[in-house]
Amino acid sequence: MKQWLEKFGQRHPKAAQWVREGGLFLVFSYLVTFFKWVLLTFLPGFFRGIVGDVAWAWPGIEVTVFGVPLTLAIIGNSLADGGLAFTLANFTSIILGECINFPLQRNVTFRSKGPVVPQILCHFAGALGVFFVMNLFTCIWNPVTAAFGVPDGIRNIVTTVVTGGVSMVIIFAIDKTIFSEDFGKKKQQ
Repeated sequence: MKQWLEKFGQRHPKAAQWVREGGLFLVFSYLVTFFKWVLLTFLPGFFRGIVGDVAWAWPGIEVTVFGVPLTLAIIGNSLADGGLAFTLANFTSIILGECINFPLQRNVTFRSKGPVVPQILCHFAGALGVFFVMNLFTCIWNPVTAAFGVPDGIRNIVTTVVTGGVSMVIIFAIDKTIFSEDFGKKKQQ
């Protein structure tokens, strides 16, 4: 197997690089996704103990999906969807997960030596994008599945897996760009 991989790498260096980076990216992303799921099992209760039961949703558009009334929000959640406590838990799990994911992807997967501050800022912008997309998803997913009797544990697993998938697409595209050799270098004319 090792010889085959070496020959493949010699014949197709770009493809081998994509396979290596993609494989490591997936492994690290799944490990971080599991970490986020662990956080989502206890953080909503932790934050509820701090902020109480508070609704916080923007823009807070009331709609009905499959006969279930819900509040669409890019930031925040209605009280029925976990309120401010769930929002803080979700955001915290995404940010902490990316604090682990960023150095793994930068140093191991992509072996980047580029400018770290711009890379962090771009990666954070991607994580923020993931948060907004996933917040909108959970505003629909949580109330609809709760209405159909899906247990919290199952909902959290699906939320985490979907977050991982969205994260992989958005963050991989960003990482592939910001961890390239050319990132941060001035183009010569």
